[in-house]
Amino acid sequence: MGEGPEIQKHGARGVSRRKLLKAAAAAGAAATVGFPVIRRASAQAPIILKMQSTWPTKEIFHEIFEDWAKKVNEMAGGRLRIDVLPDKAVVPAFELIEAVSRGTLDGGHGVGAYWFGRNRAASLFGTGPSFGLDAEGLLAWIHYGGGQELYNELLQQVLKFNVVSFFHGPMPTQPLGWFNKEIKGPGDLKGLRFRTVGLSASLYQGMGAAVKILPGGEIIPAMERGLLDAAEFNNTTSDKLLGFPDVRKICMVQSYHQPVEFLELLFNTAKYESLPKDLQAILRYAAMAQSADFTWKFYDRNSADMIEMEQKRGVKFVVTPRSVLRAQLRTWDKIIEDESKKNPFFAKVIKSQREWAARTVPWRQKIMVENNTAFEHYFRPRAKKA
Repeated sequence: MGEGPEIQKHGARGVSRRKLLKAAAAAGAAATVGFPVIRRASAQAPIILKMQSTWPTKEIFHEIFEDWAKKVNEMAGGRLRIDVLPDKAVVPAFELIEAVSRGTLDGGHGVGAYWFGRNRAASLFGTGPSFGLDAEGLLAWIHYGGGQELYNELLQQVLKFNVVSFFHGPMPTQPLGWFNKEIKGPGDLKGLRFRTVGLSASLYQGMGAAVKILPGGEIIPAMERGLLDAAEFNNTTSDKLLGFPDVRKICMVQSYHQPVEFLELLFNTAKYESLPKDLQAILRYAAMAQSADFTWKFYDRNSADMIEMEQKRGVKFVVTPRSVLRAQLRTWDKIIEDESKKNPFFAKVIKSQREWAARTVPWRQKIMVENNTAFEHYFRPRAKKA
């Protein structure tokens, strides 16, 4: 017998439901098939930048480089990874910029003074005269006073390097150096075999020292072999890690030879420009973030290491006499005059820095309160009168 009207009606509903269930199942299967495709797209092999520092692994500047790389790796979400290599993994420190320019390395980490031998104006980007600025003030010139544009011109147009550069990490004022005995006047520097870099070499030579330019990792071995009488590198933590307290016990602090230095990140131009714009931005802005992190870390580590060296290593920190500081400034005057005559680009950079300092230093001096009074009040109170 044939089906009645009710059975036919319910049967039609059943067919309809079966079709819907099949369609839903098919859609679910399609979605399931689609998920691995999405995961594979996000899990593609990251772009890897092979970058070498100019520092030994134990040096805090190499640690700062690794800190920056960690920020980049995390912000890039797996799309970009920095492969951090130590000094000499591929090339010696002073040859890093050529290796990056050639593409032997994708990038590197160092300081502008290390390219001093290619053009002496390179030293103005970190190891030149301060004109009353500290490293924070000169880094402000880099970002807002035309300094970055001048450095790009130097590297890319004058020196013809295929590199992109970003500065970060304003350093504390660097010590005059590590000595066997206190420096009590300018004459005490005469005849000393002394290590420094950049234009500081000209400054110490102008004050009578016999200067040797060496990368950081070679300083202590040279002092141990008696090839150097004294040396400077950078800050209390770096100096401790490199081993200065093992070879000298007098550290003269405060100096005008390098009060405005910062670190540098270099990238091969073609490699950098091949990256998506958002990854380029991550590299650039991570450098700015690292400037802040650098400063905070140095407050912690430099202060703790100074105390440790004083109390446990027998190091004596002595403030450099004003007579030495004045002699340094007079020597800078001569260096600026001589180099500006020989190198128009040098003169161009000096002019820009002087104009920036003339505007910004008076503002800072007037606005920022001096903190000696507050520190004395809280930590060195005068004895109460009877």
